[in-house]
Amino acid sequence: MKRHVDMADISDGRLYDSNAMVKAGCSGCGSCCKGMGTSIVLDPLDIYRMTSHLQCSFEMLMADKIELNVVDGIILPNLRMKGQNESCGFLNDKNQCEIHPFRPGICRLFPLGRYYENNSFKYFLQVHECKNEHPSKVKIKKWLEEPELSRQEAFICRWHYFLKNLQDMLDEKEDESLRKQVSMYVLKKFYMDPIAPEDDFYNAVEGRIIESEKMFGML
Repeated sequence: MKRHVDMADISDGRLYDSNAMVKAGCSGCGSCCKGMGTSIVLDPLDIYRMTSHLQCSFEMLMADKIELNVVDGIILPNLRMKGQNESCGFLNDKNQCEIHPFRPGICRLFPLGRYYENNSFKYFLQVHECKNEHPSKVKIKKWLEEPELSRQEAFICRWHYFLKNLQDMLDEKEDESLRKQVSMYVLKKFYMDPIAPEDDFYNAVEGRIIESEKMFGML
């Protein structure tokens, strides 16, 4: 999700790599799991992890856990907020995440964000988002709890710029019918069509991205 803001207004003014230490430690209050609207946008890795661990399909998640919204011109899934408190559907009555070991990437990242530039990205600390007034210092790579961090970071970057190039192409063509067709293609290709358990996720998605780039003339 693109955000056109002044970094000085939302961060401490620094950019970090995964080996850096930041004040981001969690107090377990659950505030970041409530009232987030449609901002917890899910990528294919998020859906792969949820469907694999919950042993369900994308369509089953759509029943009450996720929803679809337009993100920068393309339809993508996000976590659904429910009830009077607008809580994540995976948050229980003890303010505990029921899918914490395989929670989405944005949830792992919070209160950090990603700053994309020159076909890469750095992390930054959002200073006004977390309700914890006394966060402890933690190394970013430990905070993210990614078992294959280098591969995950490469995927995140690849996915971001793939979507950006797709959006730029659609903006240039100004064809709403084509935009809808592309959105449905992305949903089916990267979210609804499952990746076989025996296949490597990162290799499988890279193959799908290359196939899509060829199809849309992006190579």
